[in-house]
Amino acid sequence: MFKILVVEDDIKIRNIILENMKRWEYEGLGVDDFNEVFNIFVEFNPHLVLLDINLPAFDGFYWCNKIREVSKVPIIFISSRNSNMDIIMSVNMGGDDFVQKPFSLEVLMAKINALLRRTYSYTDIQTNVIEHNGVVLNLKDNNIIYNEKRIELTKNEFKIIYILMKDSRNVVSRDNIMRKLWEDESFVDDNTLTVNINRLRKKLSDIGLNDFIKTKRGQGYIIE
Repeated sequence: MFKILVVEDDIKIRNIILENMKRWEYEGLGVDDFNEVFNIFVEFNPHLVLLDINLPAFDGFYWCNKIREVSKVPIIFISSRNSNMDIIMSVNMGGDDFVQKPFSLEVLMAKINALLRRTYSYTDIQTNVIEHNGVVLNLKDNNIIYNEKRIELTKNEFKIIYILMKDSRNVVSRDNIMRKLWEDESFVDDNTLTVNINRLRKKLSDIGLNDFIKTKRGQGYIIE
């Protein structure tokens, strides 16, 4: 089932769109907290985003740019703004289509269906991110994003935090981490792992993530 995220400030329009999604057997999710659009996007992992331009706090162009940092998921702008500059901005920011309000639901669904068909017939697009408590690990460029701050990780640092975030809330033993790194042709002995963990913790602390990786003495590490 295709999942569609609806970022629309007008509750009436949002509900009409979501109701129509059910008829097409799509899973729709409407955003209520417009300060958390990016985090909701990461958690929901939609196949397509409907994005209004006029939104509280940050506009649709801002959120489109944030999404494009981590994903090539199709984005359709829906807006009452219809100047050439708005349409050009939508395309330049990474939008795939533009629908002007008021719009026909039939036309909107036709555009959604066509875009989904074009996108997922030829490619397997994923968001390429892991998110945990507002911390976003970008799997494409080995970066971590938290509260608008970004840090770059080395190859081993990335693999370590990927292992821990993928198995968050569970303790991962040092032996298990070293075994997985060894399988990835990246030899890490016990001392090297300690150095990498300490360096990783220092980088996380620099962006306000103190104690993000916790030590369970005699057991291993955990991200709670």
